[in-house]
Amino acid sequence: MSTFKHRTPIQIRFKDVDALGHVNNANHLTYFELARMQYSEDVLGKIDWSKNGFILASVKLDYKRPILLNDRVFVLSRTSKSGTKSFEMEHQIIRVEEDGSETLLAFGTNVIVCMEYATMKTIPVPEEWKTRVSAFEGL
Repeated sequence: MSTFKHRTPIQIRFKDVDALGHVNNANHLTYFELARMQYSEDVLGKIDWSKNGFILASVKLDYKRPILLNDRVFVLSRTSKSGTKSFEMEHQIIRVEEDGSETLLAFGTNVIVCMEYATMKTIPVPEEWKTRVSAFEGL
């Protein structure tokens, strides 16, 4: 978990919890999305979403342990690969325990495709984004 430099705190809402007392599995994707958007703001900088941006093309998610209502949860994020028109992000959902240790609850990958919204066509990953990610991730 130490190779992930970006950390997004997650506020678990009562509505996230199902009848079994744990966060319903569908909410994990929302947590990934929250982290992806925070990462883009913190690392990629200001994006004019009315012009260019990105769309989610693929998600893989593996569940390890349940998330409970009062858990202190974070999503760790990093860009793991960059292609011509897309990049891949990895996420880990962790719980911070009372002693400060971390427990892995779920992990996954997202493939993100860069888009020009006016034409709905793919575009190359902006060079500025590549530079910012490289500087942030230490690549």
